[in-house]
Amino acid sequence: MKKAIRIFDVILSFICAIIFAVVAWGNAYLPGTMVCYDNDSNRLAGVFSLADGDATLAVDVQSSSPHKSTLKLFGAIPVKEVMVSQSEPKKVMVSGEAFGIKLYTDGVIVVGVQDVQTDSGKRNPAKECGIEVGDVIVSIDNINVYTSDDVQSILCDNNGTSFDVKIKRGERYKSLTLTPVYCEREGCYKAGMWVRDSTAGIGTITFYNQNSGIFAALGHQINDVDTKEIMPMLDGEAVVATVKKTEKSTRGTTGSLECDFQSQTIGRLLNNTDCGIYGAFAQIPDCAREYPVASVQEVKKGSATLICTVESGKPKEYDIEIVRISYNESNREKNMIVRITDSELIEKTGGIVQGMSGSPIIQNGKLIGALTHVIVGNPQKGYAVFAQTMVEQSEND
Repeated sequence: MKKAIRIFDVILSFICAIIFAVVAWGNAYLPGTMVCYDNDSNRLAGVFSLADGDATLAVDVQSSSPHKSTLKLFGAIPVKEVMVSQSEPKKVMVSGEAFGIKLYTDGVIVVGVQDVQTDSGKRNPAKECGIEVGDVIVSIDNINVYTSDDVQSILCDNNGTSFDVKIKRGERYKSLTLTPVYCEREGCYKAGMWVRDSTAGIGTITFYNQNSGIFAALGHQINDVDTKEIMPMLDGEAVVATVKKTEKSTRGTTGSLECDFQSQTIGRLLNNTDCGIYGAFAQIPDCAREYPVASVQEVKKGSATLICTVESGKPKEYDIEIVRISYNESNREKNMIVRITDSELIEKTGGIVQGMSGSPIIQNGKLIGALTHVIVGNPQKGYAVFAQTMVEQSEND
């Protein structure tokens, strides 16, 4: 009898340990907010449920206004408090075509500082006054500057006088006093810094939101190539691009799409965010198809498809696999890890290359996300952002 009791205790302890582990996993892994776009079931239903007072609801049946609910395991064991809401079903026009990016900054970015040779030795006026790489110069002597030519014409036209320089560093503004020094060798005054005012590149259109008139692309922000800081966008243009060549990725080396920019405009860029770039579109291309948008809790590990353009012609659909999902990832560009499984795409690109960022991901007939970054050590793998995040951003712009 004692042996049977010991066996029972061991089994009970094992079951309790499993339940505790599942609860701990759910508390850390499952999303703290849930949005339901329709009444379709999702991957959490049947295991986890939401309790509103005395009523227990499947996680895909929620009230229309945002409210707190308790997420329970098997309808009985509390896991965590979550904020739930229900939204009207959302649909967008999904394309996947490559496009050209022309972006102009709001101010000029300091991309480097350099000593100036003077009669009394080397000096660095920019560094001496407190300017750092990554700072954005907003104005000089209360004159707004938008191009590197603006900065050069103001600073070089002086006889050693000082300038009041307003910079933006992160989210804070600072006022500094910059005094250029005379460079005998070049015969002019120099501030000892390099600045940049624009950038260009290639990306992929994710979708067109007809309700808001906004298109979304890239799935990640555009950073300055030198400072790695987000480009402070003043204005920008998205243009049609034709893929002329694909440089394949290899382990440790990122390939890229090489494109020719066309004169036809897709739209005007409005916002550069951590989950993509957004703009007002002029028209929707013929290659775009309408897809419903999946909520984040509908995304599942397993097979999916990627729509992208890696050669001349229209976008094509290729097989991929969702290998990891992170609901609570603080970096919104890395909610999923995907793996390219399509042999045709691997043959053409080696996996994921620069320019494929923004390629829409389809699963079970819904848009679930967009490709963002390649994993350089294994170019057949990369990161992706949830479509729900991008669609919500497109409706806020």
